[in-house]
Amino acid sequence: MPHSSDSSDSSSFSQSPPPSKQDPSDDMRKVQRREKNRIAAQKSRLRQTQKADTLHLESEDLERQNAALRREIKQLTEEMKHFTSVLSSHEPLCSILTSPPPPPEVLYATHSFHQPHISSPRFQH
Repeated sequence: MPHSSDSSDSSSFSQSPPPSKQDPSDDMRKVQRREKNRIAAQKSRLRQTQKADTLHLESEDLERQNAALRREIKQLTEEMKHFTSVLSSHEPLCSILTSPPPPPEVLYATHSFHQPHISSPRFQH
């Protein structure tokens, strides 16, 4: 019976020769390539870790900023309530609101630009 070629015979031709028959320079190149690949993989993992650390720190910083802004919103809301209350209690007593507006020349002549302002806890030092 003639010898038939099966897949195992044809694949043996595409494989590299056994290690004992390889050139020593090929072995050296293979070792150098593996070392270079190992170093590249190590650097890649280090970059990934550094990127994750940077994102974590940025996330923490944004959380702190968010909390500070929420506190400021709360403080400004309280201040607005205070000023709204002061204005509401002042409106019934205000002679400017109950009388007709004076002519502009009288308005500027009678009012000083250095009038005392309503004090706010936020602006006191």
